Amino acid sequence: MDPVTNPFSPGAGSPPSELVGRDPIISQAKILLGRVKNKRPEKSMLLTGLRGVGKTVLLNEIERIARGQDYRTIFIEAHENKALGPLLAAPLRGLLYDLDRMEGVKRKVRRGLSVLRSFISALQLTFSDITIGLDIEGEKGCADSGDLEIDLPDLFIAIGEAAEERRSAIAIFIDEIQYLSKKELGALIMAMHKVQQRQLPIILLAAGLPILPGLAGDSKSYAERLLSFPNVGALSQQDAMRALKEPAANAGVEFEQKALEEIFRLTKGYPYFLQEWGYQAWNLAETSPITLKIAKSATSSVIPRLDKNFFRVRFDRLTPSEKNFLRAKAQLGKGCHRIGDIADLLATKANALSPVRAKLIKKGMIYSPSYGDIDFTVPLFGEFMIRAMPTLG
Repeated sequence: MDPVTNPFSPGAGSPPSELVGRDPIISQAKILLGRVKNKRPEKSMLLTGLRGVGKTVLLNEIERIARGQDYRTIFIEAHENKALGPLLAAPLRGLLYDLDRMEGVKRKVRRGLSVLRSFISALQLTFSDITIGLDIEGEKGCADSGDLEIDLPDLFIAIGEAAEERRSAIAIFIDEIQYLSKKELGALIMAMHKVQQRQLPIILLAAGLPILPGLAGDSKSYAERLLSFPNVGALSQQDAMRALKEPAANAGVEFEQKALEEIFRLTKGYPYFLQEWGYQAWNLAETSPITLKIAKSATSSVIPRLDKNFFRVRFDRLTPSEKNFLRAKAQLGKGCHRIGDIADLLATKANALSPVRAKLIKKGMIYSPSYGDIDFTVPLFGEFMIRAMPTLG
């Protein structure tokens, strides 16, 4: 069939033709947006889930909904080697300029710009590469200490008051939020706490790996009372089949039931993998319907693509000791395992592996679902490790 009209879209953050199985999270986000805009308190949302479950897609959809409700939005992606302050400064400048262009009283908006100028000046003392221009005098003594836990709440309050003055609301979206340092995450939580106490119209919508609730709780003990952590998991068999059937049907193509069952078996319902198998199956099929034979044939195309584009980019960031650790974890089979079991396979002591474990958690390769247990953050990564390293190093 024509690859140009292929309705499936495997890719990082690429929106599927049909967003299925996420209605509860979208409904929760709509309630949050509506309540905060009406000056009613509601917990901000931090989506958690493994790689490839569609967290970024959901953030993008919620941002679209927020803009439809006249929210001003900014969207940033956290990085391992990029500080939060510089990531926020330029988008917040654009947001305040947007508020400044609106007609009416602008006293609080101008103050917001002045406080942002102070914030940027403090950042420039630490980060010499910041070249953000703002032609306004900073407000002395506000957001200019150089301590993010002091400055970020001051800045958010000033921006929240500016939005309130303009009868607007602000939604801050942060993807890969687990890469923030403990101090940065703590400062962000503190800032949202101050904003909520004053019922200012700012909300935080973020996404990260399953370690996020623990990181937030370690940063600030009141995080769970301020934030909700909806889990974004694999799709049920029914929803996974819908994710394949509905886009194809809209293009006049059907899947055989056995083909749908085979793809679900292979993908375990993870949205990224569903898109990959759907994409390849469509391209391989000459006519409708897409059969079980085609679904099985697609596997020989999908696995090399996943190995090269989804798994390998993560594998190549690992040191030899980290690769060996993950290969041992894979050899133990699916599910959670204890570090002691990995140590036994590697003929070493568990405490000798603790630094490697910590580095892998920081890199977002593994997480701890419960005390003492570890699992991959990337679905089907164990199978890839065995393909990439047939034997332990």
